[in-house]
Amino acid sequence: MQRIGVFICWCGSNIGGVVDVPAVAREAAKFHGVVYSAEYKYMCSEPGQEMIVSAIKEHRLTGVVVASCSPALHELTFRKNIARAGLNPYMLEMANIREQCSWVHQHEPEKATKKAVDLVRRAVAKARKLEPLFESAIPVTKRALIIGGGIAGIQAALDIADAGNEVVIIEREPTIGGKMVLLDKTFPTLDCSACISTPKMVSAAQHPNIKIYTYAEVEEVKGYIGNFSVTIKQKARSVNSKCTGCGTCWAKCPTKNIPNEFDMGMSTRKAIYIPFPQAVPNRPVIDRERCRQFVKGKCGVCKKFCPTDAIDYEQGDEFVTENVGAILAATGYDLIDWTKIYGEYGYGKYPDVITGLHFERMVNASGPTGGKILRPSDGEQPKTIVFIKCVGSRDEAKAREYCSRACCMYTAKHAHQVLEKIPGSQVVIFYIDVRCAGKAYEEFYLKTLHEGAIYTRGRVSKIYPEGDKLIVKGADTLLGRPVEVVADLVVLATAMIPSAGSADVARTVGFTVDKDGFFQEAHPKLRPVETNTGGVFLAGACQGPKDIPDTVAQASGAAAKIIGLLSHSEIAGEPTISSVNEAICSGCLACQGICPYRAIEPKEIVERLPGKQVTRVVASVNSGLCQGCGACTVACRPGALNLKGFTNEQLLSEVDALCQ
Repeated sequence: MQRIGVFICWCGSNIGGVVDVPAVAREAAKFHGVVYSAEYKYMCSEPGQEMIVSAIKEHRLTGVVVASCSPALHELTFRKNIARAGLNPYMLEMANIREQCSWVHQHEPEKATKKAVDLVRRAVAKARKLEPLFESAIPVTKRALIIGGGIAGIQAALDIADAGNEVVIIEREPTIGGKMVLLDKTFPTLDCSACISTPKMVSAAQHPNIKIYTYAEVEEVKGYIGNFSVTIKQKARSVNSKCTGCGTCWAKCPTKNIPNEFDMGMSTRKAIYIPFPQAVPNRPVIDRERCRQFVKGKCGVCKKFCPTDAIDYEQGDEFVTENVGAILAATGYDLIDWTKIYGEYGYGKYPDVITGLHFERMVNASGPTGGKILRPSDGEQPKTIVFIKCVGSRDEAKAREYCSRACCMYTAKHAHQVLEKIPGSQVVIFYIDVRCAGKAYEEFYLKTLHEGAIYTRGRVSKIYPEGDKLIVKGADTLLGRPVEVVADLVVLATAMIPSAGSADVARTVGFTVDKDGFFQEAHPKLRPVETNTGGVFLAGACQGPKDIPDTVAQASGAAAKIIGLLSHSEIAGEPTISSVNEAICSGCLACQGICPYRAIEPKEIVERLPGKQVTRVVASVNSGLCQGCGACTVACRPGALNLKGFTNEQLLSEVDALCQ
């Protein structure tokens, strides 16, 4: 017979201000199997935990029920606590009487108290059915894989590699660097973006513990925490490793006037090219869809003039397998395609309506205009520039409801650059709210105001051309009147969205995305860089919109988690996983199709029957992959699957307790 101890937490006034905690403790003492019941102001505090340890030893408790906050917050705390007293850590059940009781019934104290008693009764019933669970040992491959070679991926790779671990970076573009290398200055210090990012790119390329695959994608991921096998598709560059980056090939290439993606289409490139001069690796790639050799079957100029014979038209895609112990997703962001949803801004028909990234390339000294702010339509210098914020952000009706966070500050930076570079210019900024949450951000915004930027609170309703000008119609909600600005150039602060193909990455690796398509963290407060898939971590704008400082900080945080994981030769496997009763498993494998973590595999077993042997197929659970979600147990027709710690018997005992 189990000897259950019940411990009720006041959580200050969070629970005690609504629920009659002493009354709940008195009622709990009457429940079948309960030999000790107590209450305390803060059960998670050191005195509260010592109370539990002492009670386990004094009353020879075999199971513990803690009625307090959500298990997501403190279940691990109390598991460690009872383990110190010599009890199996999985002989714990929690009753959530804060989030699920006092907080939702704060104006109904009597009903809240009654519900708290029922929740504790339910927990005690399950605790009587608990059985000790034991962690398994999982060996760890001391290597990490990073998907995405932007500033987040590079920062994390350097941190992990400096700790003595091997790192593999996969980047789908021909060079690492991500979006940061497109920028001119970084707020609020106005440091040169390339001066910060390109040395880090070189450090990553030269680090002895870092291997970089560019122009590559993740094809398949197998395995589990500590033991992942990743298949990488290395796309054909048509330029082999003999290349020295001398530039002869693209200088001689006759196919030109191809819109340059790196300059947002504001300049052109050749069919063989490197994205920008500081690219890492400094090796070109051939655009097979536009190269004459591939399209028409004749040209070969680059191969003819290459001094190192590095051009290889026959080169094909290759597949490489890397074994790693941890995976970091750092796939970055894209900008929303405003031309498809904002007809009032001209649907992209007017060349002088551009996005913030277009402006970044324009104002960059290495950009298409050599750092000069010029109108795309005629190359003339604009005098009046309108900036429109929240284009696609905070717009639930048309686009995305969330704030993209970085737009307020980079718009202030752009306004400063206009006023600095164009004497006598006028800057008008339409905004909903100004959000400057970072260190020195508010000061930077105020500096832009003092320099002469005109902030107008309100939305823009229409943009249309009139001669060589753009008429911007909007509203000033502070003055309560319409506003019309005759502009030479309009710059849109467009929403940050998940990068193209990020959902495919999530499916391939085996973790989830949120309603907006960003990668879903395990817990926004307690596990912000982890996913619900063991051994898979997140960093940067793939998890949600953020600026460079927050991205770098999160990347280093994720790196610290990975270093901690790789520091062990073995790690403990989670015991609350599914198990199969092979005796009643029918081998239908309906569970395999529903498992989101690909943890269920078929297994052949041999049964000896009178006079013969029979081989049949049953389901088998990979303990490293299973995350204990329980989806398979619901799908199992014969009831052969059970989730340890949440067995059918345990759950039904809770239902029975509530029906008394």
